[in-house]
Amino acid sequence: MEKTVEDPPTSAVLLDHCHFSQVIFNSVEKFYIPGGDVTCHYTFTQHFIPRRKDWIGIFRVGWKTTREYYTFMWVNLPIDLNNKSAKQQEVQFKAYYLPKDDEYYQFCYVDQDGVVRGASIPFQFRPENEEDILVVTTQGEVEEIEQHNKELCKENQELKDSCVSLQKQNSDMQAELQKKQEELETLRSINKKLELKVKEQEDYWETELLQLKEQNQKMSSENEKMGIRVDQLQAQLSTQEKEMEKLVQGDQDKTEQLEHLKKENDHLFLSLTEQRKDQKKLEQRVEEMKQNETTAMKKQQELMDENFDLSRRLSENKMICNVLQREKERLEGENDVSKKVLPQAHSPSRNAPSAKQMILVITPWSNSRCRPFV
Repeated sequence: MEKTVEDPPTSAVLLDHCHFSQVIFNSVEKFYIPGGDVTCHYTFTQHFIPRRKDWIGIFRVGWKTTREYYTFMWVNLPIDLNNKSAKQQEVQFKAYYLPKDDEYYQFCYVDQDGVVRGASIPFQFRPENEEDILVVTTQGEVEEIEQHNKELCKENQELKDSCVSLQKQNSDMQAELQKKQEELETLRSINKKLELKVKEQEDYWETELLQLKEQNQKMSSENEKMGIRVDQLQAQLSTQEKEMEKLVQGDQDKTEQLEHLKKENDHLFLSLTEQRKDQKKLEQRVEEMKQNETTAMKKQQELMDENFDLSRRLSENKMICNVLQREKERLEGENDVSKKVLPQAHSPSRNAPSAKQMILVITPWSNSRCRPFV
């Protein structure tokens, strides 16, 4: 078996699964003389489309798969398949590569998938012999031969009719198979597209999963940082609460405000997104408390100044009272002495009031000194 440099595409497809009606071989001789080139004529049917790797092989009759070729030739692709002349093609087999025995062979058209699309009638490679020479016989022998030929022609016609019927069945089956193959090709194309889409979707999901993992890691890191920040804020808030408690120890209103701030601070930890807003409110309230504290301190200072002034006035009044008391005691002593010296004078002078008639009038909110009231 001779082969070229590049082997043709073949397959292990059995003979029963081949399609012999899509390429038709024309002008096939019963035998070819050895030592000469052989030209193979073939025609494409209407629905058959040749491809680049299609080839024509010479097979020994009885072959089972396309791997059993003896020799082959690549087919020539026509430029325009719609042209009628393009459907009639030929290839030439060189004598060097042809079989040398007298077995029966046939041409087979094989596509690039290794499937047979057409097969010729069997032929031989042998020289002319005496059987091909005209032999003169008697009339009886001629009649016998004619009768035998008639019987052979009848059998041949029956075989042709059977072959036509089989070819028609085969053509119908080939058309149905071609339709099924087209549907299969369509399904394969759809399946391939779906597989590509699934692959793209899987790649997209894998990318999304990686991004989600990275985002999850970032969120975990940020959550840890936020937890540390929350602890720091809690410590700061605890310190601020202690300072606030010191500021509002003597003031019930300030204590209520502080409790309100504590509730707002507790609410602050429930939502980190509202932290800045609540912190700003807290700062505003602290500022108000500072202002209130400043106002309270001013009021306290005023009360202390007023208390100091009252204490000073009280001290002055006490001094006046002491002076008046001493004056009273002096006058009472003089009165007792005058009674002893002047027993006749039982009543005091009208112009000199007694100590009992002197009343101290103290006005705490006035700036006037104490004076006796008669």
